[in-house]
Amino acid sequence: MTLLHTIVHPGVAVGTRIMERHAVRAVIVRDGRLLLLHTRRYDDYSFPGGGLDLGEDAIDGLRRELMEETGARTITVHGCLGYLDEHRPSRDANYDVLFMRSHFYVCSVEGELEAAVPEDYELANGMVPVWIALEQALVHNRGVLRKRPASMGISIERETWMLQYVSSKLAELEQTVPHVGNPCPTALTSVSHLRRR
Repeated sequence: MTLLHTIVHPGVAVGTRIMERHAVRAVIVRDGRLLLLHTRRYDDYSFPGGGLDLGEDAIDGLRRELMEETGARTITVHGCLGYLDEHRPSRDANYDVLFMRSHFYVCSVEGELEAAVPEDYELANGMVPVWIALEQALVHNRGVLRKRPASMGISIERETWMLQYVSSKLAELEQTVPHVGNPCPTALTSVSHLRRR
């Protein structure tokens, strides 16, 4: 899998206590629109997916996240687009830094979306799946970044960067599915553990 980009967020303390987490996220294009999540709390768009459970297979975790967040049931994983690394301030006092590696997979879903089964925090944030034109989501997220409230999380930087990247690859993605990307690793290491430098 190819490294696409690295983001080092402001406020990241250089230290020796690093929590490492892996996430899986889906890029799903249908009829020129992306399947994204709209979060009412922040009024932004993000790719469906999330963190892997300890020992969870990456493809199984991706399918689980898609079913929970979007209601998709018939999911095909076509290939890996790459991964994006983030060094973020840790919310856990036991760690100095959260190192997050987000693996992006090109997927397709068949049929209509069924009822999503979001987690409590996703419900509280008003997260709902939407089909939206990529450029519309990208322009919207850029506008949100410009007026970003202090209470907003930092994930929007990753999501907006990835929307821009997918925008540059959209024609290629639409023409090459299902033969896109690299072979997908299913076993990702270092899920949610402490790493010392």
